[in-house]
Amino acid sequence: MGGVVAAVERARLAQREWGGCRAGERAAALTEAAGRVYAARDELIALAVREVGKPVTEATAEVDRTVAILRYYAQQVYDPAGAVHEPTGTGLLYTRRRPLGVAGLITPWNFPFAIPLWKAAPALAAGNAVVLKPAPQATACAMRLFELLAGPLPDGLVEVVPGHASEGQVLTSTTDVVSFTGSVQAGTVVAARAVTTGVPVQAEMGGHNPAIVLPDADLDRAARHIVAAAYGYAGQKCTATRRIIGVGAASEPLREALLMAIDELPCGDPGDPKTMCGPVIDDVARGRMLAAAREARQSGGTVLAGGTASDNLVAPILVGGLSEGHALARHETFGPFCLLQTAADVPTAVAMANSGAYGLVSAVYTADLGHALRFVEELGTGLVKVNAPSTGVDFHLPFGGVKASGYGPPEQGKAAMDFYTTVRTVTVQPG
Repeated sequence: MGGVVAAVERARLAQREWGGCRAGERAAALTEAAGRVYAARDELIALAVREVGKPVTEATAEVDRTVAILRYYAQQVYDPAGAVHEPTGTGLLYTRRRPLGVAGLITPWNFPFAIPLWKAAPALAAGNAVVLKPAPQATACAMRLFELLAGPLPDGLVEVVPGHASEGQVLTSTTDVVSFTGSVQAGTVVAARAVTTGVPVQAEMGGHNPAIVLPDADLDRAARHIVAAAYGYAGQKCTATRRIIGVGAASEPLREALLMAIDELPCGDPGDPKTMCGPVIDDVARGRMLAAAREARQSGGTVLAGGTASDNLVAPILVGGLSEGHALARHETFGPFCLLQTAADVPTAVAMANSGAYGLVSAVYTADLGHALRFVEELGTGLVKVNAPSTGVDFHLPFGGVKASGYGPPEQGKAAMDFYTTVRTVTVQPG
């Protein structure tokens, strides 16, 4: 554990220099870092395909997004760092945002470049140092990314500490602000540990995301969106669709449209640009998916598609006929596994979508503006998509879930700059 402590100490020393840099200096350094990442674009794409099995087309989009995130936060350094207020008497009254110090980041393997960067970039833009503990499955991606990022920055300002849960625990005890993305179980531990040490913490912890389809929707288009969102990158995204709720007369034609879209989904080698659904991350994930399909059958459900595997390439699984209270309908199954459910009417669909412990993202498909606005108001998720897939995030807007899906402030956009800073109120009276 000494390696983690040493990395945090190096970062803390470097932060003293970085925190004193002018905005223009920080912006220039982050812009140069973005250029270095872009110059290594092909290398990083190939690394993501090789290490975490991400389909090459999606890996390409992730690397490009990573560059865009860096460029975005390079400009956020110029945003106001506080505000001037009217004093109650004479003098000057104002607020000023200041960096917190060293940010401890704990990230998953499924977005090995974008997630570390959408945490690190705002932290650095605000004047903090960063120490990253990546998932073991994505260590090579993290090491290379931070090697590129470190080039124009002070020595020690960005550090990577490979390891497992024990290294993450040390990180939460030694840094000044903590950001986590991963499972509910691990995130709950991280959040509790950070709270006990008195540091700000945010934890993004997955979802069991519903997609609701009304009879007036374009069912073929909805099915294509949902299948891509449920099974793209083998469903290994926190925003992937996990539950499909067909409302009333939409149920039967939706089922047929989904099966057709699944049949047309390109699955296979992640190095093939046509592939959308590649292999799951490891043998453990493969076993978990096949076990879920068996459990569905044993519980009286019907496996409408998939349920087989060749090595770690698991055929997209669609299950129908399970009760609303079944464990598979209540808890996240992280992989190419999705449930098809039915609701008699809109109120029932809303109640089903809001059931359970998660609240990350929901998708609604309808041609009725009134229904769409009702869902936006009544669905209990941090993000609501109307006639759009549950996956896909705009990095310049806040991102975060409610209930078990998230703890603490949201990530991304200007909200991230708030999270990585503290507000100081200053009163100046005439001498």
